[in-house]
Amino acid sequence: MQPSFDRAAEDLGNAIHLEHVNVQVPDQRLATLFYVAGLGLTRDPYLMVSDTNMWVNVGRSQFHLPTGKAQVLRGHTGLVIAGRAALLERLTSVAKKLAGTAFAFSEHNDYVEAICPWGNRVRCHEPDAARFGRITLGIPYVAFDVPAGTAKGIAAFYPEIMGIPAELDNGDGTVARARMGKDQYLLFRETDRALPDYDGHHVQMYITDFSGPYRKLQQHGLVSQEDNQYQYRFRNIVDPADGRKLFTVEHEVRSATHPMYLRPLVNRNPAVTNQTYAHGHEQWDWAMGPDQYDAR
Repeated sequence: MQPSFDRAAEDLGNAIHLEHVNVQVPDQRLATLFYVAGLGLTRDPYLMVSDTNMWVNVGRSQFHLPTGKAQVLRGHTGLVIAGRAALLERLTSVAKKLAGTAFAFSEHNDYVEAICPWGNRVRCHEPDAARFGRITLGIPYVAFDVPAGTAKGIAAFYPEIMGIPAELDNGDGTVARARMGKDQYLLFRETDRALPDYDGHHVQMYITDFSGPYRKLQQHGLVSQEDNQYQYRFRNIVDPADGRKLFTVEHEVRSATHPMYLRPLVNRNPAVTNQTYAHGHEQWDWAMGPDQYDAR
């Protein structure tokens, strides 16, 4: 019998990869302790290797951490990191050196929440193919706290302006979800809490229809920066029905022809040290192996 497949399940829309989250940090040493030693991630060995910026690899995505006044994302970044016990051990090992900062971590049923020295929250989940696809290390989502009454307009903005599928993600219409790539999303959760002013942090995505959204953003006066042939930026998400500003977060938009699109990233295995070294195990396998592949 010929198998039946849900072909629509593999549609991505215009966005094909959520590549990085960018927040400024005042101290590169403390950032190294949290992101590299604590979380177990890998500093990119090729680019941004001085003390003014650090790119930290997370599977096929990154954190960008330029030196400057601390920026705090209003919400949290979701990570998939295999090995909860090892993660907790690493976070415990850096706790004394991060004393006196905002650093903290806590266990929850399906994630470990770690807070960076300046207050950025990271939720670390175990690999789960049903929720996050086949990754064992990566950034499956970034979740933003947004003002009450904005989710519906945000869910309309992404498909109409950016060509990106989006939907209201729960029964009461208070969460919008925009698809950024294979098993990657931006989430926007309404809250009644007062939100801090936007401080300049940003997220970066790759899209295939590069000029179409650009023209629509221009028509709404939303293009905030012209970077180069392959990249532009916008900050404000508006309701396409009336132009009302809903939320502000900078989007760095790159074309799929950008020279760095899917640049291979080095991901170390943090379990390998000088005391535990084993040939051939230095790299973290950021995707599930063939024995875990979907049933054929």
